[in-house]
Amino acid sequence: MDLDFDRQHLWHPYTQLSSPGKVYPVASASGVYLQLESGEQLIDAMSSWWCCVHGYNHPVLNQAISEQLKSMSHVMFGGLTHEPAINLGKQLMSLTANEFAGVFFADSGSVAVEVAMKMAAQWCFEQGLSDKQRFLTFAKGYHGDTFGAMSVCDPVTGMHHKFTRLLNEHMFIASPDCGFADEWHDSHVAEFEEALKAHHQDIIAVIFEPIVQGAGGMNFYSPEYLKAVRALCDEYQVLLIFDEIATGFGRTGQLFAYQHADVVPDIMCLGKSLTGGYMTLSAVMCRQHVVDGISSAFMHGPTFMANPLACQVANASIELLLSSGWQDNVKRIESQLNRELLPLARHPAVQEVRVLGAIGVLEMVKPVDIEWFQAQMVLAGVWIRPFMNLIYLMPPFIIEASELSHITNSIESTLDQIK
Repeated sequence: MDLDFDRQHLWHPYTQLSSPGKVYPVASASGVYLQLESGEQLIDAMSSWWCCVHGYNHPVLNQAISEQLKSMSHVMFGGLTHEPAINLGKQLMSLTANEFAGVFFADSGSVAVEVAMKMAAQWCFEQGLSDKQRFLTFAKGYHGDTFGAMSVCDPVTGMHHKFTRLLNEHMFIASPDCGFADEWHDSHVAEFEEALKAHHQDIIAVIFEPIVQGAGGMNFYSPEYLKAVRALCDEYQVLLIFDEIATGFGRTGQLFAYQHADVVPDIMCLGKSLTGGYMTLSAVMCRQHVVDGISSAFMHGPTFMANPLACQVANASIELLLSSGWQDNVKRIESQLNRELLPLARHPAVQEVRVLGAIGVLEMVKPVDIEWFQAQMVLAGVWIRPFMNLIYLMPPFIIEASELSHITNSIESTLDQIK
């Protein structure tokens, strides 16, 4: 493998091309393991950025791709349709108890957020609400790296502050301060209520990540917050968008995070685990009143919209998830993370430990030296990618107890080397 070419010419995420970080060449992947070209096997604690919930090289998903290739790999969705897209739409509507009426297939999570924002804006404009020009969202949120998505990411602590002058200005309030299991007080939603009351005539929609704020800080918060927000959005007639790109398909212990609160958004974005990590695909789902309120053409249409290969493997991934006992697996992972990660809160380098579903988070006192930490974990046979001051785990749901223990033990050993 020509690593010199990679280092000189291939831009990796969130790096400088002129001064790239170390990369590890992967030769193959199977189950929860990445096989490096050098021969080492690494347990993937990240599910390849949270999407490979079934692990790698799964025979059911391989077969779905292979069978679809025999008929067609792609066909434009403009003026044409196909069985994989129809079946996937049916699956998604069934999974969400038919609460949604429209499904728009996009090609990445960031694009799904763009679509959701445009959909909400067009709905408002066609209702004669043309004075509405801004979105309301939380600090410490993350919704992707395209321009619309960047504009509703945290403008101060997020990754996009260099582009602030190019972005539309939206409204931000403090992220929820009520832990997932904390006692609920109405004061937790007071700032949100005040913002909505004062500015609802200017707000197109509220957009945020339900229950778990992902790349903005891995914060977990109370389902009661979702209930309060849903009621306030209804009271002030403001659309509600949930970004479930990271939380969808079981990661938090419910199939979708909004189901912790038994509320339904007006628009929802899905991605990442939608195809089991096999292909890029996202979906934007909207309720009937949104469908009914958009009477002219919705001007968005990615070239690879509803790609048949992606739709077919998504169908297979959903069927595999539903038949795999995923809830028991996520509960098993959660219990083990509670046993093995929570004691690390006593470590002097650790500020806090949080666990929810198949997510474990160590919030460190200081920012993590990512390259050093990764190198130590690779030596231990684990793949993990911290960011900022966070070391977090999102393992595939198929991980065995011994494999998960190896990850947590390796983290503990590495923490002891932090000076």
